[in-house]
Amino acid sequence: MPTDSQTFVTEWKGKPLDALVEQVRDGTTLRVRLFMPDGEHQMANITLAGVKSPRASTKQGESSEPWGEEAKFFTESRLLQRPVKVQILSLPNAAATPFQSSANATAPPPASIYIGTVMHPVGNIAEFLVGAGLARVVDWHAGMLASSGGMERLRTAEKSAKEKRLYLYASVPSATSAAKSNGTTVNDSARSFDATVVRVWSGDQISVIEKDSGTERRLQLSSTRGPKLSDPRQAYYAQEAREFLRKKLIGKHVKVHIDFIRPREGEFEERECATIRYGGHNVNIAEQLIEKGLASTVRHKRDDEGRSPDYDKLMAAEQAAIAEVRGIHSGKEIPAPKQPLNISETNSRATQFLNGFKRLGKVPAIVDYVPAGSRFKIFRPKDNQTLTLVLAGIRAPRTARNASEKSEPYGQEALEFASRRYMQRDVEFEVDSLDKSGGFIGTLWANKTENVAITLAKEGLATIWKDYDEETVKAAEVAEENEGHSGPLKSDYHDVIVSDVRTKNGFGFSVQILDTEGIAALEKLMREFSIHHRTPIQSPTGFAPKGGDLVSAKFSDGAWYRAKVRRSSPLKKEAEVTFIDYGNQDTIPFSNIRPLDPKFRSLPGQAHDARLSFVKLVGPESDYHQEAIDRFRSTCEGRKLVANIDHKEGALLHLRLIDPTNPAVAEDPLVCVNADLVSEGLASVDRKGCKYLSSYPHIVKKLQASLAQAKRDRAGMFEFGDVEEDD
Repeated sequence: MPTDSQTFVTEWKGKPLDALVEQVRDGTTLRVRLFMPDGEHQMANITLAGVKSPRASTKQGESSEPWGEEAKFFTESRLLQRPVKVQILSLPNAAATPFQSSANATAPPPASIYIGTVMHPVGNIAEFLVGAGLARVVDWHAGMLASSGGMERLRTAEKSAKEKRLYLYASVPSATSAAKSNGTTVNDSARSFDATVVRVWSGDQISVIEKDSGTERRLQLSSTRGPKLSDPRQAYYAQEAREFLRKKLIGKHVKVHIDFIRPREGEFEERECATIRYGGHNVNIAEQLIEKGLASTVRHKRDDEGRSPDYDKLMAAEQAAIAEVRGIHSGKEIPAPKQPLNISETNSRATQFLNGFKRLGKVPAIVDYVPAGSRFKIFRPKDNQTLTLVLAGIRAPRTARNASEKSEPYGQEALEFASRRYMQRDVEFEVDSLDKSGGFIGTLWANKTENVAITLAKEGLATIWKDYDEETVKAAEVAEENEGHSGPLKSDYHDVIVSDVRTKNGFGFSVQILDTEGIAALEKLMREFSIHHRTPIQSPTGFAPKGGDLVSAKFSDGAWYRAKVRRSSPLKKEAEVTFIDYGNQDTIPFSNIRPLDPKFRSLPGQAHDARLSFVKLVGPESDYHQEAIDRFRSTCEGRKLVANIDHKEGALLHLRLIDPTNPAVAEDPLVCVNADLVSEGLASVDRKGCKYLSSYPHIVKKLQASLAQAKRDRAGMFEFGDVEEDD
C-alpha cells in the first residue's frame, strides 16, 4: 500500500486505472495490482464503494457469516486474475459527527484499504452483487456515488433483490409491510398536498397550513437533524438554520410529501416527517440546508424504511458540506447569540427609545410572536432588540387569559388570523406613542404597503376607535399586559413543601405539591428506583450526557435521583444537573451519571420552580440580604405550608405562602409569609417585577400596611431610615 494514503487519494481520486485482481478476500474486498501510468505496479486493497457483503472466513477453523462464502465465490469467479478498471474514491473514514473532534495531533498511519469502484467489462461488480442479494447498500457512501448516479443504480438493484427475496433479503419485509409493522403508515390521500408555511420552529421543524382543508400541521424534515439551540456550541448554527428556513419558506407555497410518521418515544412526541419542496424547480429545502452545513443527515438503521426518498441526495449534500468545511462541519465554535434586549420591559425603559423611533420613521423588523390580534412582539436583528407593538386606531377582541376565562367573540379568530398571516414575516413599523406597560403604539406594515390594522378591520376582526376613551385604553392595557396573562387567577390553594432554596443567580425556590397523585406516585417510584440502582449497572461505553438529557444522578447523600442535565463539560467529565423531583442543583462527575431507564420516565418531575408573589427579598447589595435568606429558610424550607398560586409565568409559579401553624391566619386570611417578610424589613413590594400586582388590590392594601409597620418599627433595612427603592 502507498505510504502516504491521503496524497495518493488526492492525486488519483476518480481517475480510472487499469488493474489486475490478485485476490478476493470477501465479496466486496479485493487486492488489486494497479498499472500506474509511469510503468510501475502498485498493490492496493479495495473495498467496493456503496456495498458490503457478509464476511468470509480467512483462517482455518473460522466460520463465515451467512452467505459470506457465496458472495466471495460470486466475485471470485468473475474477477480473480481478470483485468478491470479501478477508481479510487476515498479513505474509509466515516464523517465525524458535527462538534465532535476527530483530528489527531500526529499524522494518521498509512491506510490499509481504500474505497473505490471496480469495473468489469460487463459493468460494476457492486451492482451485480446487490442485485444477486449477496451484498447490502452502505448508506454513508452515498456522498461518493450519488452525483454519478451510482447510488441510484445500487438502490434499484437492492429493490429488485428485495422483491425476489434473494439470500440476504430473504427475510426482509416489503416497504409497505415494514411501515405497517412500525406503525408508520400514512393515508395515501394525505401523503402529498400543497400548503403554505406559517411558522419555523427550529432548523428542522416547520408548521404549514394545508391549502384544501386549512388544517395546520407541524412537520419534521425527513432524515434531517438541525443543530440544538440548547447546546452552547451549536446555538449559533441553530439560529442560522432557523433564519435560513424563515427567509426561504415563511409565507411561501410549498409541496409537502409525508414520508413516514415517527412514533412517540420518551419525551419526543409523535411527528409527521416530510419532504418539503418549493419554488419552480421543486427544490428540497432539507438538501439545501444540509449542503450549507446548517443541518446533518440522520444515520438510519439498516432496513429502516422510514427515511427521506431523497436520502442519497441528502448524504451527497452532507459530503459536499464536509469537503467545503461549511457550517457545523467547519470546526468553529462560534459563541451563542446574546439574548435580545426587551426594550418594552418597563415604561421607563421604553421611553428612552420613543423619540429615536419617531425620528426614524419606518423601521425594518421581524414579527417574532403574536400574543393577541392587535398586539405583536417585534424583533430588530440589527440592534438585537425586542419590543411590543400595539396597533394604533383599532381594537381587536381579547382572548382568554387562562382556562377559567372565555375569549371575547372572535378573539381567538383574530389571534389565529394575525399569527398565520404575520408571524415571522419581514415587516416595518412606525411608532406614535407609548402605553403604560412599555408597549409602543403605532402602525405595522407588511409587504411594504399593507397596513395590518386596516387588514384586521376589513376582515371584521377589529373595530376602529372613532371616540378615544382613556378609561377603555387603560382597561385594554391592563388586560393585554404581560402578553395576556396578567389578570388575577381564581384562588388555587395547595398543600406544599419547600424542597429546595437557591441563592445562586438570584433568589428562588422549589416546591412539591402534596395534594396530588404525583407525590404518592413519586414515593413508589423512588422505592423502585432505589432497588434498581442497587445493581451495579455500567453506563454505555463513551457515555457523555448532553444538555436537556434526563438521567439518573448520584447526589452527595449517596442516593440516586432523577435529574435533567443543564449543561455538560466533556472536557471536565462533569455535568450541571437539576434534580427534577426536588429542585436542587449540583455538579456531578460523569462517573455518577447514568442514562435514565425508560420505565422511570413517565412520571413528570415533581419539583416546581417558584418565587414569592408580590414581593422580593432585599438584594445581595444589602447588609440584610443574608438575614432575609436565613429567615426564609427557617420559616419555609422543608416545612409543610399552604400556597396559593397567584400567577403563572410559564412553568414558574408565583406563590403566596401561608404557615397553617400561625394563629394569626385564623383571624386574617391575608396573613402570609410574603407580607411577614415585608413587615420585618427583609423584603419590599415588587412593583416592577409583578405586573399583576394591580389585579390584587386587597393584597396591595395588606402589603402597604406591612411596609408601613416595617418603617414605623425601623425593622431590617429600615433600621436607619426609609431606604425603599423608588419604583
